[in-house]
Amino acid sequence: MHSLIRPNAWVGLKLPSGSTKIIQIVPDTTISLGKYGAFPANLVLGRPYHLTFEVLDKTPEEAFSRLRIVPASELHAEVIAEEDEAEGKTTAADRDANAVLTATEGEEFSLVDEQGNIVARSGREVIDDSAIQKLTHDEIEELKREGNNAGKDVIAKLMLSHTALDQKTTFSLAKYKLLKTKKYIRRFQVVPIDVATFAQWQLEEKDASKIMDMRAEMFGLVGCWGNVHYGGEDSMIDDPHSRTDQGEETCVPIQPDELKGRWLVVDDTCGMLVAAMAERMGVLYPKEEEGEDATVAEQAPAREAKREVKTDAQTQNGTAQENGDVDMVDVVPETTVPERPKMTTTNKKQKVRPRGSDFAIPFSQTNTLTVIHSTSQPNLSLLNYWNFDITAPNHPPHPLLNHLLNLTWLQLLKPELDTSYSTEPPTASAEELASWKPSRRGNFHRKRRRFARTRYIVDSTRAGNFSGLVCASSMDPISILKHTLPLLAGGAPVAIYSPSIEPLAALADCFSVPRRTAWTSGNVPETVGKSLEELEHWEGNEQFPLNPTLLQGVSIQTSRARRWQVLPMRTHPLMTERGGADGYIFTAWRAKPAEGRVEARGKFKKIQPSSSKKAAKIDGEGTPAETPATGEEEDSATVGKRKRADTLPPLDTEGTPAPENAATGDVASPTKKRKVDGEAKVEEV
Repeated sequence: MHSLIRPNAWVGLKLPSGSTKIIQIVPDTTISLGKYGAFPANLVLGRPYHLTFEVLDKTPEEAFSRLRIVPASELHAEVIAEEDEAEGKTTAADRDANAVLTATEGEEFSLVDEQGNIVARSGREVIDDSAIQKLTHDEIEELKREGNNAGKDVIAKLMLSHTALDQKTTFSLAKYKLLKTKKYIRRFQVVPIDVATFAQWQLEEKDASKIMDMRAEMFGLVGCWGNVHYGGEDSMIDDPHSRTDQGEETCVPIQPDELKGRWLVVDDTCGMLVAAMAERMGVLYPKEEEGEDATVAEQAPAREAKREVKTDAQTQNGTAQENGDVDMVDVVPETTVPERPKMTTTNKKQKVRPRGSDFAIPFSQTNTLTVIHSTSQPNLSLLNYWNFDITAPNHPPHPLLNHLLNLTWLQLLKPELDTSYSTEPPTASAEELASWKPSRRGNFHRKRRRFARTRYIVDSTRAGNFSGLVCASSMDPISILKHTLPLLAGGAPVAIYSPSIEPLAALADCFSVPRRTAWTSGNVPETVGKSLEELEHWEGNEQFPLNPTLLQGVSIQTSRARRWQVLPMRTHPLMTERGGADGYIFTAWRAKPAEGRVEARGKFKKIQPSSSKKAAKIDGEGTPAETPATGEEEDSATVGKRKRADTLPPLDTEGTPAPENAATGDVASPTKKRKVDGEAKVEEV
């Protein structure tokens, strides 16, 4: 993000009323702030962000209002005065007459009448302000039209004309002064357009449904649970240097090992979700070149001087016309007023990059966003506020040009049905191409470039190995995950936003423990005999819409907490709170199921039903195990009996030794019966 205000940049103007106005700083134009006045756009070009400006009054010699930078000491004069008084440096009598008085935290003020009854408490004034204000509405409007001292004179006269000002408490006086200051002071602050500021402006002052009622913290939560971060240095693809008489055989092959730091996006918020993710990845704002902002700052005085000269000439011309003189105004020499440079950013000549071949891929293999959409062109219109237009054919340099890829659902699921992917690009020799008209040659190169880029985007997306999936769409999330889950790498996070909880609850039920248990126990006949890859791309049925083993750690959460007024018989949400959807987020992690069945290893306990006393078992290492009934260890005599019993040859049903082994010819040794722990055992004689 640039530190200075640049030409044609979108900025936010914070007004005293608390609202924010999003405008574009176009050079040589006038910016209107409504009741706060208007000023030339050139006066803020080249200035740093976060400065507070004050719109001054017009002078008789000028046709526009100038700006004054309000210093920090003036903005925080009241806080500084309170701190000085607390430290004993000043007293309350030394304060300025226009200073705003504030109540100490935790302190309560009240106003009482002659009988001692409380009339007002902590700013709740019962006196009618309209009856005690000497200035009429017409007089106040006249003061506003005169526009003296950027509205501060109007505030001062209102304070002096208030007959009951001495009856107000400290809290009430501070509140009264603050309200009048917000209403009449002509100040504004210039802030850069980031995702949080723009989301708040779109939510409160524009159409909230355009971004699916997503609040600023929701964009942060989705990016956090999606683990969206900087994916590493760009890894560009070499130019294949294909000739015009070569076809698709020269297309760049996909290298899955080089595809890293890539996120899959399904965005129905007009590009706000993409902007939030691009901001976290560091590819939303153009990189600031060395000395670039310094050049912009140097050009600002030249633009301002040119406007001053133009205004002086207009003033002189108007005066001459009033006197009946129509003489031309003398032309200002070129040496006094530098002309506005043709380039809006720097005076340096842009380097003309050599044009690559038709099949050259401009996209990076790392740190990319792949957007899946259902129309011919994705709706990312809100990215225009960050000077990126996805529909522009010859877009100026921008980080998103190399890191934002898009494809349709048709290209992802059945690319052979898409003509831009399956149609072979045309070929022509250099001699034949030279004989064509320029328009035909342009269409020839455009079709070949579109084919190469579409082929690369589709093939790289279908290759999978994405680092995460982030979704904010009105589509059914089950249908989205059915085709996007196989594209994620192992351990990749999944974050899905929905204005309501019902679609996410249905999705979470697809990965519940009972469904996973039924799946792994083999109760789904359709999955018998299929490999892991086939199960990952399984289309599902009514009982199992998705493979329940593909996601782990499924949860649903929300961050909105409505404030309530809790009073006797009057408990309800605050009526001044904003409505709209609460918004919920589904989070999970991609799992790679192990091939085959998982077998448990360890100590096993078996209850002998025929024994009155529970028989203890020995593990493979010969250590005594605990009995199921009492948890006590076996004594050494019992362990010895158990070992001898395990080494005896098998017996037939009557307890006699088994016959000799037909394979080896061995004869069982003489044995005798013995009862060990209530069971018939046989040991050697």
